[in-house]
Amino acid sequence: MDGTLLDTLEDITDSVNYTLGSLGFPLLDISEIRNYVGNGVMCMMELSVSGGTQNPFFNDAVSLFKQHYAENCRNKTRPYDGIMELLEVLLERGCKTAVISNKYDTAVKELNQFYFSEYIPLAIGESSDIKRKPAADMLLAALNRLSVPGVEAIYIGDSEVDIQTAKNAGVDCISVTWGFRDRDWLAAHGANKIVDCPRELLSHL
Repeated sequence: MDGTLLDTLEDITDSVNYTLGSLGFPLLDISEIRNYVGNGVMCMMELSVSGGTQNPFFNDAVSLFKQHYAENCRNKTRPYDGIMELLEVLLERGCKTAVISNKYDTAVKELNQFYFSEYIPLAIGESSDIKRKPAADMLLAALNRLSVPGVEAIYIGDSEVDIQTAKNAGVDCISVTWGFRDRDWLAAHGANKIVDCPRELLSHL
């Protein structure tokens, strides 16, 4: 979802900095937070809060972030240019689609329902019930619920976490450059196919 379908970085940054400021911690630049996104809220906040999990206010920071983000997750968030047109084509072609994300499950489902309810019927986020990416569990669960074998699936993502997730699940992967990682980073982390715009995805699909 984040960095592939939706440009969520500004809202995430605002909520992180609201949290840090409220607790008296140094604020972060958006470029720093860009590099912290992808492995779930706990990891992002561990990197954002001074002292990480050893900080006595770490759990307070996580709770405050979740509360603020839940109330402000659609302030600046929007689909990347070309995403809605891509989803329309996939729907017309009868392609089955799903979202898997290391964002916590309630936020994933809310954002998917708000932006993509006509196009994407299934959204799975981080929860205590399933291992987060790069474990294959989320991807395999989505394929199972869609009744799609892995050899007929393509996983699309913007980070090294996504590349490893697809590898762990034995699914082909396409990496995109419009999200939180650039082409050089993706290539250095094992990307086999890299595209620069949603329309370009269609030639691969």
